[in-house]
Amino acid sequence: MKKREVPKERLTQVIENFSHHKVLVVGDIMLDHFIWGKVSRISPEAPVPVVEIVKETFLLGGAGNVANNIHRLGGAPILGGVVGEDGEAKKIVDLLEETKAPATSIIKDPARPTTMKTRIIAHHQQVVRADREKLENISPQIEEKLISFVESVIDEVEAIVISDYNKGVITSRLMESLLPAAAKRKLPVVVDPKWQNFPLYKPISLITPNLVEAERITGITISDEDKLIQAGTWILNSVGCEGVLITRGKKGMTLFQPGGEADWRHIPTVAKEVYDVTGAGDTVVSSLTLALLAGASIPEAALIANYAAGLVVGKVGTATLTISELQQAILSF
Repeated sequence: MKKREVPKERLTQVIENFSHHKVLVVGDIMLDHFIWGKVSRISPEAPVPVVEIVKETFLLGGAGNVANNIHRLGGAPILGGVVGEDGEAKKIVDLLEETKAPATSIIKDPARPTTMKTRIIAHHQQVVRADREKLENISPQIEEKLISFVESVIDEVEAIVISDYNKGVITSRLMESLLPAAAKRKLPVVVDPKWQNFPLYKPISLITPNLVEAERITGITISDEDKLIQAGTWILNSVGCEGVLITRGKKGMTLFQPGGEADWRHIPTVAKEVYDVTGAGDTVVSSLTLALLAGASIPEAALIANYAAGLVVGKVGTATLTISELQQAILSF
């Protein structure tokens, strides 16, 4: 393992340069619905808690949360994805107006419901989650509209994030159009993957699987450090990309780059407390991409993403953070 100390001032300087970088985010847009309440008794009808509802909130999820993270960190997101023709879609469009991501990039499909995840939270803990979604691939007609949108904006952006939640938007035809176009323009492409679509991610620059995704992609049970190295190296060689960043929850992250065993390194977590990991992967891919555009090396970008993830898991719900929060966290750790 190779250890390199990076001055904190260098990282905060990179973050200062996040502003105004334009990033295309393509993927599964979702609405995160939170029902907040308190529990004081068990239901007489079944052995389940009775939640007294206090409030409800709606937040952008999936690719929408990536766009929101980029906006909050000073970047300029352009979002491409698919929603239904329903009230949930309207909420998403309203929320996107706050991020400055143009709502015209959102394609409405009356044959699909807008993906919504409803979480009931009581006393800072998730009680249950209910999903409303359709997992089939988008239709060829909707696919064509999304491809046309990507073609219309790709010359405006500096990087692309693929936010894949396996809800049907990331298709082989879309990737066969988007990825070669990005490679031709030498745009970095960062993928937050789902294992089912792993064969589609080529050519790309970086991929950020979590531990479960890494196991499913490789078929390797990551039970120790040797298995972790084996899995990370396999993904790196299979994709042929510049870096694989495996996020490992409370154990931090591990970065793999071409060059052999000497070039992988562990990044310990900086999270002080973990309340909720909802959306943490979105924050990682957002901050990682902006850091690269701001002039960071891949290891520096991974360090910044680790700090960002450490902050959002300390918040309950689908969380974002600001440049100042991220800088202060780095300087105070």
